[in-house]
Formats: sequence, structure tokens, C-alpha cells
Amino acid sequence: MGRLFEQSAETDVAAWRPVAETEETPEAYIVRTELPGLKRDDINVDVDGNELCISGEINEEEKDKGNMLRRRTGKFVYRTILPTDADTEKIDGELHDGVLTLRVPKTEQGRARRVQIKG
Repeated sequence: MGRLFEQSAETDVAAWRPVAETEETPEAYIVRTELPGLKRDDINVDVDGNELCISGEINEEEKDKGNMLRRRTGKFVYRTILPTDADTEKIDGELHDGVLTLRVPKTEQGRARRVQIKG
């Protein structure tokens, strides 16, 4: 069936790209992106035409039990091209336990339906 989503060429320099997965249901496309340690205000979700872009910046410091400092900083970006039947006006998202889930509904024309045969 081919790929649901097509990764676009990267134009921004990014420190890291989050792990993301896509899924197609009869009614929508689902994009899940792992963004551990980020808050809602640290994440930007933009749609330009049929391109979906998830981006932001992280500045995280922590000390482990050995008093060793760990730091994860930098910008991140994930871009994908949405299928032509995606309804980009009705995208909704939720951030829960470090996973951003975006639901991209399909337009009525893009939904599968059974054709009745006459005769």
C-alpha cells in the first residue's frame, strides 16, 4: 500500500529528531511522537499546506546518583507530508506521559466506503 506519510527533506539543522510513528484508521491518521520531559509550551505544531511540522527546543539538566550532570539541550524537528485526504483544519493533539498524539481526520471524500452494485 505504500507509506502513509512521507518524510520530507530536512531543511532545518536539528540537534535531534524525536521518534515518531504513524497509523491509519478508517477515520483518521494518527501521529505519535516521543517527547520525554517536554511540556506543552515547549512544543510547536504547525501545518503548512499538507506539511505537518512538530518542533521545539529542550533544555534539560539532571544529576544522577553519582552526582554526574547530564544535559540534553537543543532544537528538534519532525516533518512529514500528510496524505491529500487529510483534513488539516480539524487536527487535534494531546500530550500525555511524554508522548504527543496528533489525530488528523480524513475528509469525507477520503474515507473508505462500499459501492453498491445495481442490476
